[in-house]
Amino acid sequence: MNHLTICIIICIITTASYIIGKLPMGLTAMISMTAFVLTGCLDPKTAVSYFGNSNGIMMMSMFVVAAGFNRTQFVKKCASSVNSIAKGSLTKIMFGYILISIILSQFIQSSLVVFGIMAPMMIASCAELKINPSKVLFPLAITCISTISTLPLGSGATQFAELNGYLEANSYTAYTVALTDPMKARLPMLIAIALYCIFLAPKFAPDEPVIKMTALEARKDAKEALSPFKERSGYLIFILVTLALILQRTLRIETWVICLTGALAMVLFGVLSEKEAVSAINWPMGFLFVGALSMGGALTETGAGEVIGGILANFADKLSNPYLIGFVFFIVPFLLTQIMMNRTVMIVFIPIAILACKAMNANPVGIIILVQAACLSSFMTPMSTPAIPMCMAGGGYDLKSLIKQSILPAVILCVISVGWIMTVFPLH
Repeated sequence: MNHLTICIIICIITTASYIIGKLPMGLTAMISMTAFVLTGCLDPKTAVSYFGNSNGIMMMSMFVVAAGFNRTQFVKKCASSVNSIAKGSLTKIMFGYILISIILSQFIQSSLVVFGIMAPMMIASCAELKINPSKVLFPLAITCISTISTLPLGSGATQFAELNGYLEANSYTAYTVALTDPMKARLPMLIAIALYCIFLAPKFAPDEPVIKMTALEARKDAKEALSPFKERSGYLIFILVTLALILQRTLRIETWVICLTGALAMVLFGVLSEKEAVSAINWPMGFLFVGALSMGGALTETGAGEVIGGILANFADKLSNPYLIGFVFFIVPFLLTQIMMNRTVMIVFIPIAILACKAMNANPVGIIILVQAACLSSFMTPMSTPAIPMCMAGGGYDLKSLIKQSILPAVILCVISVGWIMTVFPLH
């Protein structure tokens, strides 16, 4: 049995364990990683490196930063102001938070960070209205994930250059991607997801947490109030972290460094005690994230992505309907991104899409933006992006409830993205 076959079997067993839920997900993730290493599907040094992954450090740090912000009265005052403006309407509250999340997602190229900024205030608003966070946190996470870099602002202004780099690297420069092309392609999707998350998503969310929430919980009023100095320090640190993340490219500081500095500052300035900071970190979700990286790494090392990509290119070459071709190039990367890093999937599938279009003498612009949109819309599993484990911790979701909430928005994304992009950017 070759490594590719073994890898796929381990992936299937791991996913089944997540769904059945007999073992804690963090434990399943560690068993899965060990299996990949022992069977030779994953290099041991690579596996160890995942414990120091920058996204993992960023996620753990944002747990602490969010907990520190939650500890202050400022977050409660912000939530009360939002609730007052919304007059207690959950729809209006969702509108406000979703809109702000979309705006932040254009400047901060990390759905985890945007979610970490917005979640404490959303949870505080829910606490005041006696609504469980399980009703709203997944819709908030979907927004932070699927609308990132849609507009040509901040990180979105570089998307066209990256795609043109792929075209140049694959010697297909007869076509180029304009600055506004990614926005023109993805804007209907942004509007559709925003409307869905505001009006429909809370209806499909569980009324009660499915599992115990261990992080990002609403601030406990029973705790002793912070001193004026610690109170001001808490929200000043949070605001400075947010501004630094928005200006990250200008400051030339790594995102994880900003988040970790903010977490340490929360402890150094007494907003959180050392014990509170440690308890704020959801360690099982951290192990789950490391396991997810291991699964993606094993799939990459065994060549699963290239094999699937080759099958996809051959299949697309036999199709004559451009919408069916677009559907194939959206759905396959979209599904793979649920278990592999989106950057890895893009690196594999965008060149395949370009070469397929080159063989058909077709315009590749729409197809490669479609692949990019699929890779940036991973929210169906905790392996897809670090924002989802953080969302699961705050909303009390298990994998079943996560997938149940994901199906309809995934269908909406697929139908609108394929239908619109393949019409606006036809192959011929």
